Amino acid sequence: MSQNFEKVKSYLIDLNYGIELEDIEEELFLVEKEEDGLKNVIVDCEDQILIIESLIFEINQPKEDLYKWLLIENRNLVHGAFVLDEEGKKVLFRDTLQLENLDLNELEASLNSLQLLLSEYMDDILTLSKN
Repeated sequence: MSQNFEKVKSYLIDLNYGIELEDIEEELFLVEKEEDGLKNVIVDCEDQILIIESLIFEINQPKEDLYKWLLIENRNLVHGAFVLDEEGKKVLFRDTLQLENLDLNELEASLNSLQLLLSEYMDDILTLSKN
């Protein structure tokens, strides 16, 4: 278990995130903070990078308008971005941070960006996920 893994865990606890799953071997957490609308958020320590990822919705039928909307809205996000999974069937939020000098405020800002994304775009997300 790395020092970074322990540091990230302590930050998550300080930020009052519930750790639903902790995989020491893979150095990842599955966290939630339901009062902020965050559930099943993956926080993964990978070498020198912290990856934060959360499923936003699944794509039923690929459409050019959807991809255009995602790219345009990426410009409005403070931290992180909308991304597609390897098969192009899931829209995810993803942010990466450097572990070497990660601090509590930086992790909090990234997680707050996800919370803001969900609250601001909920109507759009619900509409897009149904199409």
